[in-house]
Amino acid sequence: MFVRWLLPMLWALSAEADFFRFDSISNVSTYYFNYIYCNIWEGECQPNQDDATQQVPTRDLWAGFPQDYISLLHQWYCSMGQCCESGDCRITNNITGLARDLQTKLHGQHLAQSVVLKAIQGFINNPESNKPLTLSFHGWSGTGKNFVARIIADNLYRDGVKSECVRLFIAPFHFPHARLVDTYKGQLREAIRDMVLRCPQTLFIFDEAEKLHPGLIDAIKPYMDHYDNVDGVSYRTAIFLFLSNIGGATINDVALDFWHSGQNREDIGMEDLEHRLRSETMESHGGFAQSELMSGHLIDFFVPFLPLEYRHVKLCARDAYAARGLETDEATLDEVAKAMLYVPKEERLFSAQGCKSIPQRINFFLP
Repeated sequence: MFVRWLLPMLWALSAEADFFRFDSISNVSTYYFNYIYCNIWEGECQPNQDDATQQVPTRDLWAGFPQDYISLLHQWYCSMGQCCESGDCRITNNITGLARDLQTKLHGQHLAQSVVLKAIQGFINNPESNKPLTLSFHGWSGTGKNFVARIIADNLYRDGVKSECVRLFIAPFHFPHARLVDTYKGQLREAIRDMVLRCPQTLFIFDEAEKLHPGLIDAIKPYMDHYDNVDGVSYRTAIFLFLSNIGGATINDVALDFWHSGQNREDIGMEDLEHRLRSETMESHGGFAQSELMSGHLIDFFVPFLPLEYRHVKLCARDAYAARGLETDEATLDEVAKAMLYVPKEERLFSAQGCKSIPQRINFFLP
């Protein structure tokens, strides 16, 4: 593979030697050395876009190469995470795909569908935002909080949650010991700063946020505040997602009240939940509620995830079968849905586990 690239490069240099100026060749060589050092060896450097040696070589410089080789080089170059003609190759910002996935893959969550799409779209379309976007997802386990976080990553980044522009933190896993909170503070600040320097638009996901130590959240609070920069680094294009079970009971109570009154769950509006959700979050126990993130009103949107009903569980089961390339029928979907635990016991209305265990459950119904 290396020879495939080396031979045409040498041919072009010999055939078109009079085209190149030595200072241009020097700039190109320096640029690629800096790129390899920063991104392959992960050296400590900050590319300076005002420096000619740090800029992407222009297409005019390569006019002496055959077009086929230019295209191949362009594809290889972009695959390594550098800038494409449309911008950073790692960032796709596919708002159309985000809207489609939220509509077709997320079931029973009309509020989350609407709020998340409007928030992400508005933020992406406003390059002059005066602060990072901070969203807080609330609801029972299995209602779709992690699923929506993955949908966002899949549509904003070429490599989804595996992108070097996306970082997932799970509170009990990454920060398990309260006595080490001072160490975690430094590590977390460094991790966020490093990612923001390496990627012009970053996504940070904090799962089980209610278990974060308050001092840990306060340590990164400046990154989510209304600052032009923090120690010379701007965080205004970053997105922060906090996922927690806080407010799940309140959300379920509202959904149950609507059901008892004969109203459709689709008639539940943000006005029915947002104030109560914000209040319960402020009054709850744990570091997330006690942090300056709450008292400083830095969360842009509280996103409620409603409890899922029997019909939504069936849709999740249908998707799980389809993901494995398997066909199924209504009777089988009913069997899967009936095997789930529902609450309240007397009404069997809401799935206690949401759709979380569906992929494992269907194993028991395979032939």
